[in-house]
Amino acid sequence: MGNVQRSVTRAWSLLLVISLLFLTSCSSRPVASDMPPPDPLAGVVADTDYLISAGDLLTVQVFQIEELERQVRVDNSGRITLPLIGTIKAAGLSEDQLQKQITELYSKTYLQDPQVTVLVDEFTGRRVTVSGAVTKPGLYPVVGSKLTLQQAIAQAEGVSQLASRRNVVVFRQIDGEKKIARFDLPAIEKGEMPDPEIYGGDIVVVYRSDARLLLRTVLELTPFVMVWRAYR
Repeated sequence: MGNVQRSVTRAWSLLLVISLLFLTSCSSRPVASDMPPPDPLAGVVADTDYLISAGDLLTVQVFQIEELERQVRVDNSGRITLPLIGTIKAAGLSEDQLQKQITELYSKTYLQDPQVTVLVDEFTGRRVTVSGAVTKPGLYPVVGSKLTLQQAIAQAEGVSQLASRRNVVVFRQIDGEKKIARFDLPAIEKGEMPDPEIYGGDIVVVYRSDARLLLRTVLELTPFVMVWRAYR
C-alpha cells in the first residue's frame, strides 16, 4: 500500500513539474493568428451531414403558410411538436431527412405539395468548453453556423478581472493529434489579428494572471496538457 501511495505521489509530482514548465513557456509560445479546422470526428461539424440532437433549436417553415411556421426546441426524448401533425421524432435525423418527413406528414392529409424548410438555429450537438478566468465557465452550444473566439468568450459572459488576456489558449484535435494554440485577445479586439473560428469539441481556456491561480487552472487541465502538443 505504501509503494502505491509513493507511486501516486511521484506521478503527481511529475505532473506538477510538467505543468510548471508549460506555465513558464506559455508566454514564450508564438501567438497564433489561426488554427486548422479539427478532424471531422473531433466535433460535430455544421454541414449537411449534421444529425439533430436533443436540445437543438429548430425553425420549421412551410412556404406561404405563416401560421405553420414554428421555432421549436428538440426535447430530451428527441421529439418536436408541430401544428396539425403533432409530435414527431427529430433527433438522429439530418435537416433534409426531417424536412422530408414533415413534408410527407403534411401532404398526407392537410396540404398539397407543401414546401417545407427546416433550419437548425442552435447546434447543441456542437458544443465548446470555455473555462479558466471567465465569468461563467461551462459547456456552450455553437449558435448558428459559425462561432468565433470572441463570441465563445462572450457566451461565458466575458473574462474576469484575473484574466491574462494575452494568454487565451485553444485545444483542438488536428490530424489525429491533440494540439494547442495561444491567442492574444487584445490584438484580436483591435483588429490586429483575425478572430479565429471555434469548432464543436474545442476547449477554450482563458488563463489567469495570478501565478498560483494560473497553476491551479493548468493542474485542472493536466490530462489535456500532458498529451497535447503545441501548434505553431
